[in-house]
Amino acid sequence: MVTREDVVEALHTVEDPELGMDIVELGLMYDVEVDGPKVKVIYSLTSMGCPAGAMIADGIVDAARGVPGVAEAEAELTFDPPWTPDRMSDDAKFILGFG
Repeated sequence: MVTREDVVEALHTVEDPELGMDIVELGLMYDVEVDGPKVKVIYSLTSMGCPAGAMIADGIVDAARGVPGVAEAEAELTFDPPWTPDRMSDDAKFILGFG
């Protein structure tokens, strides 16, 4: 059985290449919805014009599909609410100089 925690753990492998950190620590992953073997990851980007957007979306789908039991994975981009550095983990804020 697929769990939200398993998917979130897998998403730690998806890196924002501009910032060199994973999307979970950066606070770009907003939610993970699991419906049996189907997974939807709701995520954001640091800006609407992020040049790494397609790469991040592909990485999310690939990481989610790599979780045992996942048959379908979808990455849904949202800017509601807009991402801010406040969403980052304390470690990410420290490493990137936001606190």
